[in-house]
Amino acid sequence: MIIDGKKIAHELRQAIANQVALLEQKPGLAVILVGDDPASAVYVRNKDNACKEVGFYSEKINKPANITQTELLAEIERLNNDDSIDGILVQLPLPNHLDANQVIETINPEKDVDGFHSENIGKLMQNKPFLRPCTPKGVMILLKITGVDLVGKNCVVVGASNIVGRPMACELLNARATVTICNSKTQDLSSKLKQADIVVVAVGIPKMIQANWIKSGAIVIDVGINRLDNGRLVGDVDFDTAKEVASWITPVPGGVGPMTIATLLENTLTAHKARKQK
Repeated sequence: MIIDGKKIAHELRQAIANQVALLEQKPGLAVILVGDDPASAVYVRNKDNACKEVGFYSEKINKPANITQTELLAEIERLNNDDSIDGILVQLPLPNHLDANQVIETINPEKDVDGFHSENIGKLMQNKPFLRPCTPKGVMILLKITGVDLVGKNCVVVGASNIVGRPMACELLNARATVTICNSKTQDLSSKLKQADIVVVAVGIPKMIQANWIKSGAIVIDVGINRLDNGRLVGDVDFDTAKEVASWITPVPGGVGPMTIATLLENTLTAHKARKQK
């Protein structure tokens, strides 16, 4: 079965729009784009369009690539103190001269809709989640669609980034699954994957995971998105062969990607409601 991330994300956005329509004040999301990286510009535009679709107030802030760390932090502090803004997102990656970790830590944790601030990661680790990292949160929604009970299942996460791999492992642990974290250099990776009921891959290596590494009937979630020389987008899993082995699998594009923006909107709505309750 192909997991249709586009359809599931559309349903989630519709549910968010229905909630927003009942609110007196609309949730506000500010997205900061530093420089003119074409891929980042596309992501920011998609987020802006998604905000308009669900009825959010959206503020798109473009800063030059040579902005200083001090200037960028000052902009974040301005947004921290802006009552019309419930969520602040700084589009990554940043230019090399900027310290992304300090930028993330400067965002008010109550407005950290990416879920990257150490306070929000700590809450996820303690199974007291508030604003959860968007991509792993989206993956959990996709897994729920399959109807498979995660309790006790063997899960292998390939990739250990702070954005996907590590919080993904926490999400699965919180669902009482048994989790193994690997990376592209893990010894005998194929034998570990063959034991997995659920595989989540996020390493950024085109078609790295082969069908003969996957256990028959496993659920395969491919977070990777890679552009080949011919312009085609592919994931980290060899989809065409893996789909013959897996019971459920996400395509690239149209799988995890749409869920990331939908869960960003959901986080912004969560942040808005939490701030209004104070």
